[in-house]
Amino acid sequence: MQRLTENKIVLVVRETRLEELKARFNTVSQARFYVEQVGGDFHDYENEDAAYQKAQKQARDILDLLGRVQVVHRRFLPNFMFGPDDLVVAIGQDGLVANTLKYLDRLPLIGVNPDPARYDGQLLPFEVGDLAKIVPEVFRRKRGLKTVTMAKATLNNGQTIHAVNDLFIGPKSHGSARYTIRLDEQAERHSSSGVIVSTGLGSTGWLTSLITGASAVAAAFKSQQMGRRAAAPAPTPRFPWDAQHLFFTVREPFPSKTSTATLVFGRVTADHPLKIESHMPERGVIFSDGIEADFLEFNAGAHATIGLAERKGLLVE
Repeated sequence: MQRLTENKIVLVVRETRLEELKARFNTVSQARFYVEQVGGDFHDYENEDAAYQKAQKQARDILDLLGRVQVVHRRFLPNFMFGPDDLVVAIGQDGLVANTLKYLDRLPLIGVNPDPARYDGQLLPFEVGDLAKIVPEVFRRKRGLKTVTMAKATLNNGQTIHAVNDLFIGPKSHGSARYTIRLDEQAERHSSSGVIVSTGLGSTGWLTSLITGASAVAAAFKSQQMGRRAAAPAPTPRFPWDAQHLFFTVREPFPSKTSTATLVFGRVTADHPLKIESHMPERGVIFSDGIEADFLEFNAGAHATIGLAERKGLLVE
């Protein structure tokens, strides 16, 4: 087979819901029995899997003509070594693009929607058939690239973790996080359900949910006190993907004799990092982008400095 180039293309894929069910129940028939017993539509799982496998094969057939292809499953991303000149293609949902992007440093990433009828895909501007045109243009540097600012948490033992959307700092399971939080000269001891630090790319997700919920609760409480109708929810707090700042939000801060709750929201920049010292004896964690299995332990004695990451994400437009 004659390729267009010898450039390496990394194709990132993930398991479908059906594949995850097969891994859990060993066979398709047992998976079908489980889903249908709880009232689910197993055909939806089958249709989703069929569409994804078809799209994945089509993508591989196209890419094999354009370069040297290496397929990587999402679960192996934390340990995969990308080359300095690799082109990366992620085929899946938005989450797969975000999960892939945080392990890249200024490598172009193409987000491909495997099933446009099923997924909206804010980070999936291309369909599989577009790859034949897009990939050669990227190789020739004829495509635009959108820069994405990442967040980074660094512990006092040198460990780090990056985030494309959000960092979570708090308890591993439901419970109270206890820590001291510092921003510039302001410092407080907190008891809360954790701290969220959001990037511009993640600002329409968890950050929006937190601010909308807090605003709506406060408005509803005030309306009950004043006997008035609650005000409309706050506008979406989105900000640019390449913004040189982050925002942090404290979830459910609880004021008490040993904790306060005024330093609950703020802007983080390169010159003004957020610092958090853990007071949790166990089960304290820092994870990013909703991937709880890839985390740093954050127990008593650990200090985290949170700010802008040196690495940047590049999404092909």
